[in-house]
Amino acid sequence: MDSTVAVVVDLYKSVHQQLRGIVENLDSNELNWSPGPEMNSVSVLVTHTLGSELDTLLFVRDLTGSRDRDSEFRVESASADKLLAAIDRADSVLDEHGGGITRDELEATRTRPGRDPQVGLNWLINNYGHAREHLGHLNLTRQLYQQRS
Repeated sequence: MDSTVAVVVDLYKSVHQQLRGIVENLDSNELNWSPGPEMNSVSVLVTHTLGSELDTLLFVRDLTGSRDRDSEFRVESASADKLLAAIDRADSVLDEHGGGITRDELEATRTRPGRDPQVGLNWLINNYGHAREHLGHLNLTRQLYQQRS
């Protein structure tokens, strides 16, 4: 595996571990609670983060996925077991597709509709930042749940 790819895969696996640490300590009410209208639950944030990651991995490899982004925001009753299984699947996909990314794929310019063209490595780093941002949202949502009156 290319050393740059290995670093990116390790960073994503770190996100997965942090997701596990959040999910495994919450009950169903906490996982599915939303702080307010147009705000996301922990379940939605985990589902969306993993969906975005998979989509980006496939995009960088110039493969087509079947992502339904809108459905990621309609998750209403996920259990910890279901979310942990999704994180485990994301680890497997990361091993398969992340580990298979070539230097050529890292350097290939790819364009998403409405976005500027970027090389594969840029898309991966941008998506990793997206995942870290959602980790912050997850922690804040958990804190808000604990502080609600």
